[in-house]
Order: sequence, then structure tokens, then C-alpha cells
Amino acid sequence: MKTLSTVTLLFGMLVVHYSGIAQSRTMAKPGENVWVFVNSVKADKRPQFEQFLHEVFWPGAEKLSGDDKKVFSQTRILHPTTAEADGTYSYLFVMDPVLKGGDYDITSLLTKMFGEAKAREYQKMFDDASSGPQKGYLLTQSKN
Repeated sequence: MKTLSTVTLLFGMLVVHYSGIAQSRTMAKPGENVWVFVNSVKADKRPQFEQFLHEVFWPGAEKLSGDDKKVFSQTRILHPTTAEADGTYSYLFVMDPVLKGGDYDITSLLTKMFGEAKAREYQKMFDDASSGPQKGYLLTQSKN
């Protein structure tokens, strides 16, 4: 019973923590830019891609400062629920709002986080999982 209570308490703390993060997220105001990038990932490389995102890239943002760190706080990742017709999986990055002058280049950010040698290794991890180039959309937030 003590284990169940501990797990329940831990889960409750996580829900409160992540709820606070979601509520504090800044969103674009009318007229501000939003970027959406679609990354097609090979079906057999999904675990590698998600490991890159959630164990390397996002935690690495803690090593950044200023606007570089803000880029991450204003970016969300959407995971696919089903495969595309060609068998790949589309992961979306939503930069909302776009930080004017912000560094959104994965290679550059990896280098700032880990240095050149490790950045090349992690970039390869990202590239090997990708089934093609990113497709990007620059959008403007509407009034409604």
C-alpha cells in the first residue's frame, strides 16, 4: 500500500509540474510568426529519433542560456499516432512564436551544447533516422 501511495504522490507531482509548464507557455499573438517543421522518420528508426529528442537534444538545452534556451521553451514536439502512406512517421516541431534572431539550427545548437565532436555524433543520429529533408512552413498567427 505504501508503494501505491508513493507512486500516486509522484504521479500527482508530475501532473502538477507539467501542467504548470503547459500553462506558462507563450503563444504567438496575432501577426506574429509561427514555424512548423515536419520531420519524416524511418519506421525502424523511431526509437533512435525519440532517444535523440528526449534524451539528447531537449535535455541538452539546459546547457544553453538566454535566447538559445528560450527557443526550446517556445518549441513543442508533436509525435505521430500513425504512419504515413509511405510507411514513414511525421514528427512536427512547432516554434510558437518564432523568436526573432533565435538560433533554430540543430547543428549549431548541438555544438553549443556538446562541442563539435559530440555534435557531429548526435547530428548523425538525427540524420540516420530521417527519411528525407525537413519540410518547413512559416505561418502568421491570425486574429481568431
